[in-house]
Amino acid sequence: MEENMTFGEALDHMKMGRKVQRAGWNGKNQFVVMQPRLELPPYNTTGTARKVNDRTAKFIGEDAPLSCPPYCCIYNAQEEWVCGWVPSQGDLFAEDWQTA
Repeated sequence: MEENMTFGEALDHMKMGRKVQRAGWNGKNQFVVMQPRLELPPYNTTGTARKVNDRTAKFIGEDAPLSCPPYCCIYNAQEEWVCGWVPSQGDLFAEDWQTA
C-alpha cells in the first residue's frame, strides 16, 4: 500500500486502474476508482456482443452508440457504488491519500 500521497499522485494511481482512499475518511472500506472511456454500439445492434443496455437506450435512443469519457466512482460507507464522484476542496489539497 502506498501512503501519504497528494491528490495528483492518487489520480495517477487511479489512471493505472488502482483503488485509492483517504486515510482521514471516517467510513471503512471506502475507495475511489476511475472508470475508463467506454464506447458501445447501439442497443439495436444484432448479436450478443456488449452493447448499449435498455436503460441507457431509453434516454439516448436505440440507434445511438454510447461514447462515455472517463469518470470517477466511489464505493461509499453505505456499500453503494456512486458514479460521478467529484473531490471536495479538502480532498484536492489533502496529503493522506493511499492506495486501497
